[in-house]
Amino acid sequence: MFLQQLVDGIATGAIYGALALAIVLVYRASRTLNFAQGELALLGAYLSWQFTVWGLPIGVALAISMVALALLSAGIERLLFRPLVRRHQHLPLIIVSLGLMIALNALIGWVWSYQTKEVPALFGSGALVAGGVAVSRQDIGIVFTVLAAALVLAALFGFTRIGLRMRAAVSAPESAELSGISTGRTMTVGWAVAGAVGALAGTLIAPELFLHPGMMTPVLIYAFAAATLGGLESPVGALVGGVAVGIIENLAGSYLPAVGSELKQLVALLIIVVVLLVRPQGLFGRRELVRA
Repeated sequence: MFLQQLVDGIATGAIYGALALAIVLVYRASRTLNFAQGELALLGAYLSWQFTVWGLPIGVALAISMVALALLSAGIERLLFRPLVRRHQHLPLIIVSLGLMIALNALIGWVWSYQTKEVPALFGSGALVAGGVAVSRQDIGIVFTVLAAALVLAALFGFTRIGLRMRAAVSAPESAELSGISTGRTMTVGWAVAGAVGALAGTLIAPELFLHPGMMTPVLIYAFAAATLGGLESPVGALVGGVAVGIIENLAGSYLPAVGSELKQLVALLIIVVVLLVRPQGLFGRRELVRA
């Protein structure tokens, strides 16, 4: 039972890590927490489902929805968030993201209704059994897909010109501007990548939870816990934090009778509170030093 819960936790944690990665990318780009990231991922899942209804294979539908969410996220950053970022108004940024979350959820319910829909699994049905532990093909595909996406992003940030410019704009925006790097453009790219990653996460988890307008709300809570645990500055920390949260959530639900399946979200809240009290920068974050 322990090994089964461990394996299941890794699979669900990979989804949390993917959405946490999108949160981290937005935070690194614009220094704000985008509470609408879950609804953007939900929109990506609905688009993937809609394209399959129109006859496209799920893989092609996912690719199109990732491109669509990348463009939409870039447009949202340009129209809604960048004017506030330039004014260094952080509280209005959070309020706008909350309003966007509510608006997107209402729009999704209005367009596709609130009835549950079934999204075809990207990696098919069936499971592999080894040593008494069953792992579905979908869960295996989720883990390797998220890992592949992480490797692609690592190559993007480490070996491409736009990636290096994004890193420079994050670490020293004023110096980057003086060097001719457009921080606004790098911010847009960060939002676009986050939108694509969010669409990937939403489409991967939709076959597990079934598609409905409230699907991403608990996932977003776990993703914030993962980003907090790993560090809001660290993409690697987001993925590691996601897997850790997934494992902790599964084990707590199975071995702590007081938690069970109904109170597992309290585990995410507890992780957020403990990390903020003990190590606010997260496991992979750096403590900021301010010279007096």
